[in-house]
Amino acid sequence: MAFTELETARVRKSVGAFIERRRPPHQLRAKLDLSYRVSGQSVEIFEVRPAFGGAPGERIEIPVAKATYVRTVRRWRVFWMRQDMKWHSYQPTPDVATIDEFVALVNEDRNSCFFG
Repeated sequence: MAFTELETARVRKSVGAFIERRRPPHQLRAKLDLSYRVSGQSVEIFEVRPAFGGAPGERIEIPVAKATYVRTVRRWRVFWMRQDMKWHSYQPTPDVATIDEFVALVNEDRNSCFFG
């Protein structure tokens, strides 16, 4: 079940503010940028870079963090992308109560799992 309009607005406000704070300066954004998407019950944060050896203007997305809302328990499950290119539960804190807690967790990146 997808988010309601109010839930989507709350997620976009929180994650959007985080992205704006973390984005590189304007002059660097053609080489490295940060973005997010909301899909179903999940929010994914990713880096956007030019594709190495690709066509001019081709961009790739490199996953950073993901949170999936589990409505039955009213918790956000937190994931990070490992080298095997699969999402893994973020074991120091596998779930949080709010999207703001997720954003704070990713921003802190205490174990260097999200931004290296």
